[in-house]
Amino acid sequence: MKRAVVGIPMGDPAGVGPEIIVKALTVKEIHQNSKVVVIGDKETIKQAMEICNIDLQINVIQDVEEGEYKAGILNLIDLNNVDIEKLEFGKVQAMAGRAAFDYIKHSVELASAGKIDVLATTPINKEALKAGEINYIGHTEMLADLTNTHDPLTMFEVFNLRVFFLSRHVSLKKACDMVTKERVLEYIERCHVALERLGIKGGKLAIAGLNPHSGEHGLFGREEVDEIQPAIEEAQKRGFNVVGPVPADSVFHFGLKGSYDAVLSLYHDQGHIATKMVDFERTISLTNNMPFLRTSVDHGTAFDIAGTGKVSAASMIEAIKVAAKYGPHFRK
Repeated sequence: MKRAVVGIPMGDPAGVGPEIIVKALTVKEIHQNSKVVVIGDKETIKQAMEICNIDLQINVIQDVEEGEYKAGILNLIDLNNVDIEKLEFGKVQAMAGRAAFDYIKHSVELASAGKIDVLATTPINKEALKAGEINYIGHTEMLADLTNTHDPLTMFEVFNLRVFFLSRHVSLKKACDMVTKERVLEYIERCHVALERLGIKGGKLAIAGLNPHSGEHGLFGREEVDEIQPAIEEAQKRGFNVVGPVPADSVFHFGLKGSYDAVLSLYHDQGHIATKMVDFERTISLTNNMPFLRTSVDHGTAFDIAGTGKVSAASMIEAIKVAAKYGPHFRK
């Protein structure tokens, strides 16, 4: 099978991004299933290798085609935008925020040009972005703007469990207000399109209940009766393979066991808790509904341990594996 070209923007250089990259690229399986290109800063990568006691050959390239894609090689597009003498681990710095944005922007340009199949992003810091006068609050918003994408669709994956989200960063009260027939129906369609782009045709989607026991026919709330069930019935009439609402205390378990191809979580923490309790480090975030796919580690810059070599690369390894798995399907 053709290996997907996976682009990794280095993230905030004051955080653990460089360390998890160099650790991940020592895993032979990564090179067997993907062609990895790092977009970052050479001196920072060299420093990370010294910190982690890792010996990789840095192959500085100008374009993806120049890479040597095999174990022991770190192919790097060097933007040379970090003054290593001024870089301080674990601290918010304008230089680091600007550098992190530069890596993402260049990665998006390469992916938009078809030279990279999928991005596997590393942590950035919101305060550093602000200090660097980069007016985005996170990756999703940044990628949406850079790709002219309206409302990118987030999915989490851990082992056999895939979870979409009806809402993201809003209050719980507002999230409940967003559970309407129209929105649930829209997301049922969007989730099926997203699954097809990942190579899952006609996937079975389960809708999580909002209230305890999915409301017990209105005893514990009317959302299931008035909004969710009507949306599911309408979607079924339109030919979508969707079931529910399934009580939230069981739907994720059955999703993990393979009863469904994906679950639609009705608010942020409902799905986040379910996936991260399965395996915190191996829960990977995917951003769909863009011209290319993006996977991401699901942890932050870890400023408290940056520069120590203590960070686990498990999430980075998994993000690259998931990128390699879906990348060939996504571009079709």
